[in-house]
Amino acid sequence: MKQNFTVRQGALDGVEAFLSVARHRSFRKAAAELGVTPSAISQAVRTLEARVGTALFIRTTRSVGLSEAGERFLSRAKPAFEELVAASEVARDLGQRPAGLLRLTVPRAVVPILLEPLIATFCQAYPEIEVEIAASAELVDLAAGGFDAGVRLGQFIAADMVAVRLSPPFPFVVVSSPEYLRRRGTPERIDDLRQHACLRMRRSNGSIAPWSFVNGNKPIEAMVSGPLIAHDFPTILAAAAEGMGLAQVPGPIAAGLVEAGKLVRVLEPFAPTGPGVFLYYPSRHQTMPKLRAFIDHVKGRAGAANKTRSRMDDKRTRGTKMR
Repeated sequence: MKQNFTVRQGALDGVEAFLSVARHRSFRKAAAELGVTPSAISQAVRTLEARVGTALFIRTTRSVGLSEAGERFLSRAKPAFEELVAASEVARDLGQRPAGLLRLTVPRAVVPILLEPLIATFCQAYPEIEVEIAASAELVDLAAGGFDAGVRLGQFIAADMVAVRLSPPFPFVVVSSPEYLRRRGTPERIDDLRQHACLRMRRSNGSIAPWSFVNGNKPIEAMVSGPLIAHDFPTILAAAAEGMGLAQVPGPIAAGLVEAGKLVRVLEPFAPTGPGVFLYYPSRHQTMPKLRAFIDHVKGRAGAANKTRSRMDDKRTRGTKMR
């Protein structure tokens, strides 16, 4: 039968006073060390002795010594109390400066695109922080999983989370290899997907995600079929590049393969725009310095990127006017 063990309220009361008296063999010196009156120290020790159920000190008018029970109590209480003090100092240290282990849960697809540049510069800036990245497509409970923060597409982040933007909004594009399109033809309308092999994604809740489109201002969900179901975008993207079929993926992760000519975008007029990728975490009030440092680093990088884009836009605008 399972038993419930609890620490009695006030079980540690008087222990610090006892240890100080035991160290100095004096109630007066213990009081001076702890910054209280001798009578307060005496009362704390008497309360502890009453709770323990035996005398811990042998007192005379000239000296203070430990009883046998006091000696045994000291041998167990001293190292335990020192461990408690050390634990408090370690926790306080982590609460006052950026240090320790920062655990992030992220989708595998965003690691090379967004996180690798961020992590490299962050680790250089904060050498006392270790970063652990758990790459998974599943929507993880941060608290239950022991994570400080997560990275997800904006539409999958719960409303009670604090979110920091990592990317601008981007389209979800349908891509295919040129070889597949030569064999099967290029779809021109959403309905054409009925005749095509479509590579699909299984969500963390077990359902297969429909493909999303827009036709004018009207959102459309299409149930498609094909030879492959995967649990992450990189697997689907690689299969599309091998000519297995069409894939719908976030635009940024397909950009490199599109530029290299290994993939081609199709159905572009119907591509929906997602909110982008965000860093998210539970509460501003619970933010440790290590996470705050990472958030500030993310915002700093985003600000620098926005300034760079703005300068490039200005140059393009001036060049257009000159022409």
